[in-house]
Amino acid sequence: MTGSAPPPPPVAVAAAASDDEAPDSLPATGAAHRLRITLLMAGSCLPILGAVLIAPVLPKMQDHFATVPGAESLVPVALTVPALSLALLAPFAGVIVDRLGRKRLLLVATVLYALFGTAPLWLDSLPAIVVSRALVGVVEAAIMICCTTLIGDYYSGRLRDRYLALQTMCSAASATVFFVIGGAAGSAGWRAPFWIYAVSLLIVPAMAAALPTPRTGGTGTTARAEEDRRPFPVRPLAGICALTVFGALVFYTVPVEMAYLLDDLGVGSTGVIGLATAIASAATVAGSIAFTRLPGDPVRRLPAVLALCAAGFAVMSLAGNTTVLITGAVLNCLGTGVLLPSLLTTAMSRLDYADRGRGTGLWMAAFFGGEFLCPLALIAAESAVGTLAAAVGLLALVTAAVAVALLAGTRRSRVVGTEPAAG
Repeated sequence: MTGSAPPPPPVAVAAAASDDEAPDSLPATGAAHRLRITLLMAGSCLPILGAVLIAPVLPKMQDHFATVPGAESLVPVALTVPALSLALLAPFAGVIVDRLGRKRLLLVATVLYALFGTAPLWLDSLPAIVVSRALVGVVEAAIMICCTTLIGDYYSGRLRDRYLALQTMCSAASATVFFVIGGAAGSAGWRAPFWIYAVSLLIVPAMAAALPTPRTGGTGTTARAEEDRRPFPVRPLAGICALTVFGALVFYTVPVEMAYLLDDLGVGSTGVIGLATAIASAATVAGSIAFTRLPGDPVRRLPAVLALCAAGFAVMSLAGNTTVLITGAVLNCLGTGVLLPSLLTTAMSRLDYADRGRGTGLWMAAFFGGEFLCPLALIAAESAVGTLAAAVGLLALVTAAVAVALLAGTRRSRVVGTEPAAG
């Protein structure tokens, strides 16, 4: 569910929590094992491709559909509407995957990904393109959940944790590559990047042959029945999910708006736009790596992280040239790279073992819902203050205000996620 690098699949935490249904681990050596891991990592990157690939060509799409009523809203939504689909499906994703079967659903979803992803190549209606993008989000949700749960099904213990960590790193790093590819392909026209969605068809036969159908353990039904009888901790999650909606808006502003900000500065090359956004994406990866090395409680780190994001927005809003704009984006994305895992780990710390699956689904819904709202919020702000750069400046002020509010809350020893300071 997905800063400039979309989030690593947060449902990984839920998969890791489902020990009661894990089969005996598969062998972790040999060619079959390497192919299996490669396919799962490749599948995990497909939703990331869908989230960032067309970002560099948004201005060209805007020009092409300039005469279509509402194009100024519909074109950015074409980028983010898959996130809305993910947000709506996330709370139910585990149920869907369990009912239909992981491998079978993964194969079907990967084929449909190519069909819906390439649909804009022959669609001339902007609303129809937006619908096709929403359908991409539906199959992305299935692919994301299936790949993550298959890792949990195939492996256990430290080995499973290692591959879940590898999955998040591959997802984050792939965003940088896809920004560059999207920008380069966009030089041939705004439709050209959509051909790349067909790559999913290349891995379907290998998935069908190399991924074994997982066997379910015998205690899963009992565990689910006991979980259903427990009251779900809505209140502990409410505050952190509200903060996550805002965090997602902050997180996604650079990939959604960077092309427009560069266009306002006179940069029309999609290759340059893709490269600039990729540099910001690399900063997100660096921030994510930094998160693993930072000491202390992620909750108490949130005010400083949001302050860094606000500083990046401020620099971007004042930028008079490309170098300053990219510098501001890098500052912002360093912050968002730390922000995402901070929000996720805070949410997970508020959940007992049996609640982590549903809790992760709700967190995903909050995050991807915030991503969907991002361009709409910036459009509304731009209408109010006159320019996109000024709208980003307004977002800098709001982000700084949230940081100050959280700082005041932590000083009063309020716990994020259970107290008003969390949102």
